[in-house]
Amino acid sequence: MKKPRLLLLSDLFGDNPEWIQNYIEILELKFDVQYYDVLKLAQIDSSSEEKEIHNQFLNGGIEKAVNCLLDFEKEEVAVLGFSIGGTIAWKASLKGLKATQLVAVSSTRLRFETGIPSCKVKLYYGDKDMNKPDQEWFMRLKMESQIFENQNHNLYEEKSNASPICNNFV
Repeated sequence: MKKPRLLLLSDLFGDNPEWIQNYIEILELKFDVQYYDVLKLAQIDSSSEEKEIHNQFLNGGIEKAVNCLLDFEKEEVAVLGFSIGGTIAWKASLKGLKATQLVAVSSTRLRFETGIPSCKVKLYYGDKDMNKPDQEWFMRLKMESQIFENQNHNLYEEKSNASPICNNFV
């Protein structure tokens, strides 16, 4: 039997970070896992400074990444996105990505979103992440989130957090 597809969308730093293996090891048992470096999807030069990379995403990079993802993915997929990767997954879902499920971790830019993907959505944030959406946003969009205590924006890099996040899928 063919395994369902699951997309992993990187954070702002892309490449193939060590921490992503924590997720792949758990998820590849049940899924055909496809990892996307969002910098490559957005055609952003990764040798730039973090602030410059961020600005490139905000000035057309997010849209470019969304459109690339829509070109590549025509079938049903589950999606796990980290930081900007979760925002790209959200926007792609609104534009026609056939997401059955979307899990976004530390996707702080979602605080600017008003539309909701038509799939099952789960959001994770660290309680110390100053840029996470506020309670009013969660109530307005009827979104639920899980908050990790004593965690900051990069909570997804910690191995101990990979398992509870992946439990949405397995």
